[in-house]
This record gives sequence, C-alpha cells and structure tokens, in this order.
Amino acid sequence: MGRSMEYLAMKTDQVPRPSSAEELLSSDLQELRIAAKKLANDAIKLGGVGFGTGFIKWMASFAAIYLLILDRTNWKTNMLTSLLVPYIFFSLPHGIFGMLRGEVGKWIAFVAVVLKLFFPRHFPDWLEMPGSLILLLTVAPGFFAVTLRGNWIGIMICLVTGCYLLQEHIRATGGFRNSFTQSHGISNTMGIILLLVYPVWALVLHFL
Repeated sequence: MGRSMEYLAMKTDQVPRPSSAEELLSSDLQELRIAAKKLANDAIKLGGVGFGTGFIKWMASFAAIYLLILDRTNWKTNMLTSLLVPYIFFSLPHGIFGMLRGEVGKWIAFVAVVLKLFFPRHFPDWLEMPGSLILLLTVAPGFFAVTLRGNWIGIMICLVTGCYLLQEHIRATGGFRNSFTQSHGISNTMGIILLLVYPVWALVLHFL
C-alpha cells in the first residue's frame, strides 16, 4: 500500500505545469495584441480625418475657381470677387500648387502676358482673374507660398473671405431665402458655403 502511494505521488509530480516563463510570454502577447488593435484604430481615425480634410480642401478650391469663372462670364455682381484669387492661393491643394508654381505655371503665365501685351483682342476679359492667379502663384515670395499657406493665418484669410462673400451675396439677393430661389442661386450659394466649410474645419483641427 505504501509503495502504491509513493508511485502515485511520483506520477502526480510528473504532470507538466505551466511555467512562469510561459505565463509571461502569453501575457506579453496579449498586451501586444491590445496595443496593435489600438494602433490600428488610431491610424484609421487619423486617416479618415486626413482624407476628410483633403477632400474638403479640394471641394473649396474648385468652388472658388467655379465662382471666379462664373463671375467673369454670366454671374455679374458688384461684390469684390477678386478676393477669390487669394482664397484659391491659400486653399489650393499642395500637388496642384507645386505644379503651377513650377515650370508649368511659368509657361502659362508667360503665354498669358504675351497675349495680354501683344494680342489684347485675343485675350478675353474672363481670363484676367485666372491670369492674375497664375502670376500670383509663380511670383509669390516664400513667406506667402510656404509660411502663410501652412499657417493658421492663411486659414483665417480664407475664413474672412468666405464670410464677406456670403453676406454680400445674401444682401445682393435680398435675403437668405432668395439666395436659393433666384437664377443660379442654389449653385452660387452652395459654392460660397463651401468656401466657409474648409477654413472652419481646418481651424477646428488646428486648435484641437
């Protein structure tokens, strides 16, 4: 009987038990899984915010270009729409801004100046503002093209421009409701509202 008890005790001692090293390894793996999950969630959130900001910036830039061309063609107004030129300067996406500030923009500016000087009859009036924009993009000092464009000051200039154009547009149409009912009212009003969305969103992200 005594020998059988000793034999059972020896068999019990031989049962493998989880070592402390295995426990530490499993806990470390669990922590790594949690950290990777948090990192993935944060990356998704940041990517979504970045994509949203870039998309809003593209929409605002194209809205400003649309309003600028529209004002020179069939949307005649007494508003100071030349403010759209600095708005586009400060809100234009970096890819297009870099391309127009390089050799492509220089050639476009050169052709525009030659047409304006030597062939004024072939230079339509609605191209004056776009031509001024190209010249501004190519000759602007680095303080404006780099420092202010990447600063909250450039965003504030866009915000002030959007607020001014919106209140002048509402006043010219006789009220906020009329701005949506008149000819080209919806497209013009929505375009000006888009001018406000980008700087407001950019300032919120800047100060958060």
